[in-house]
Amino acid sequence: MELFVWISVLMAMTGPSYSADECSWRGSGLARPEQGVEQVFLRCAEGSVEFLYPSGALRLTLLPRLPRHRVGGTSGMPSSVCVKPEPQWGGAQLYLEKGGILELLVSDMPGPSHIRCFSITAGESPALFLQATPHSDISRRIAAFRYELRGDRSTRLSVNSVDAEVDAEEGACRPCNDTEMLMSVCTSDFVVRGNIRAVDTDSEQRVSVIRVSATRVYRQKWPLFSSVGRLTYSGEIRTLLRCGVRAGSGSFLFTGHAHFGEAWLTCAPRYKDFLRVYERAKQDLQIPCTLNT
Repeated sequence: MELFVWISVLMAMTGPSYSADECSWRGSGLARPEQGVEQVFLRCAEGSVEFLYPSGALRLTLLPRLPRHRVGGTSGMPSSVCVKPEPQWGGAQLYLEKGGILELLVSDMPGPSHIRCFSITAGESPALFLQATPHSDISRRIAAFRYELRGDRSTRLSVNSVDAEVDAEEGACRPCNDTEMLMSVCTSDFVVRGNIRAVDTDSEQRVSVIRVSATRVYRQKWPLFSSVGRLTYSGEIRTLLRCGVRAGSGSFLFTGHAHFGEAWLTCAPRYKDFLRVYERAKQDLQIPCTLNT
C-alpha cells in the first residue's frame, strides 16, 4: 500500500509532551493537536518508540552512529532496517517514507505482529511516519515498536525476517556455499558448535525454533547461549518455518545474527563438512579469518 506524502501540508510543530533520548522516544497524544506532526530524530542503531493514546503523527528520522562491526561496506551506513511492533499495538499505523511516498508497514488491525524489514542505500536517512487512526472511544491504546539498523547482510536478509515480502526473496532457505560458510564465521554475531536437541514450530510467527545444546561457543556478541554445565551451553536459534528445518544427529556449526534479542540462523553446516572446507582454504591461504577449531 502506498500513499502520497502529505506531511508538508500538515507540518505543525507542537510543544513537547514526551521523554526521549537519542535512541528511544516515549510520549502521549493527550496533549497534542489532532493534526499536528512532530519531528523526532533517533541516532542509535537500535531503540524503541512508545506512543500512548496516539494523536496526530510523528515523523521519525533515523540517523544512526553505528560501531564498526554493525555496518556494511565502506559507507559506514547500515543496509537494512527492521521494525518489530509490540503485541499490544493499537491506535496508529506505521509507514515507511521513501521517495516521496508512504508505504504501509504496520496497520491498526488485530492479529499477530510480524517483523518488517526494508533495505536502504548508502547515505540515505530513512524516515518512519507514525500516524494515529481515529477512534470513537477513549480506551487505552499504545503504538509501540522496536527498531534495528544493521549492516550489510543483503544475501541472507530473509533469514532474519518473518515479513512475507522479505520471506519470498530467492535463496532464503538455500544452504550456505563454501565462501558464505567461511565468511559467516568472521561476520556473524554468534558462532557455536553443537547438536540439535529439538525443533519447535511457531505457526503464528511462521518460524522454526531450533533448540541447541552447544559444546563450544566460539563467539557471541550478546548473551544468546547460556552455560548449563561444564563445557555445555544451551540456546535457541530461529529460522523461517518454510525452510522446513528438522532435527538431525551429529555436530553442527551454527552461525547467525542477533535480531531483537533473538538468535537467527545464517549457516548450519555439519561440523565435519565445515572443517573440511576450512582446512582446505587454510592450506590455500584463502581463509578470511581464523577459528580455533
